[in-house]
Amino acid sequence: MTPDVWLLLAVAAAVLLLMLWAGWTLTRLRRLETRVERARIALDTQLRRRAGLAAELTRDHAAALGREHAARLAAAAREARDPRAGDRELAENQLGRELRELPAELPGVPPALLADLRGTATRIGLARRFYNDAVRDTHLLRTRRLTGLLRLHASRPLPRFFDIEDGLDEVTGSVSGAGRGRP
Repeated sequence: MTPDVWLLLAVAAAVLLLMLWAGWTLTRLRRLETRVERARIALDTQLRRRAGLAAELTRDHAAALGREHAARLAAAAREARDPRAGDRELAENQLGRELRELPAELPGVPPALLADLRGTATRIGLARRFYNDAVRDTHLLRTRRLTGLLRLHASRPLPRFFDIEDGLDEVTGSVSGAGRGRP
């Protein structure tokens, strides 16, 4: 075989490898897009659940909360369900702050409702973490040089991170730090 044939075979092999890599990357990007969407739906479900529970608390147990606190909590729950300013993160942060200000014991409020609110707060933190992990993985793959050069998924918008103050970092920080030899 002549050197020209070897060169042609090498170029063909390189093109084939590039095509295989591009196909694998496109499949990965599609899967990440699905993962981001599912995580976004799970997060949205938990956020709406928390707003609904907060609205139920203010509607059915306003006396236990106090008039002023019940009014603030009801307004925050309304805003979280339908943010007028368009900033969902800001509205969710406000609702989270109002809920964290609730006393541990509220006379007349069913313990099941308070437990459900606490459980929902934990699920929100976990759902946010799963969502942001999926967004991070998507950003990492989409910002690689070859992915950008080949413009894979270039027409699709990059997903945005969702950052709110959910207090989960304080809970999981002590757990994740325990196995690493930290004090």
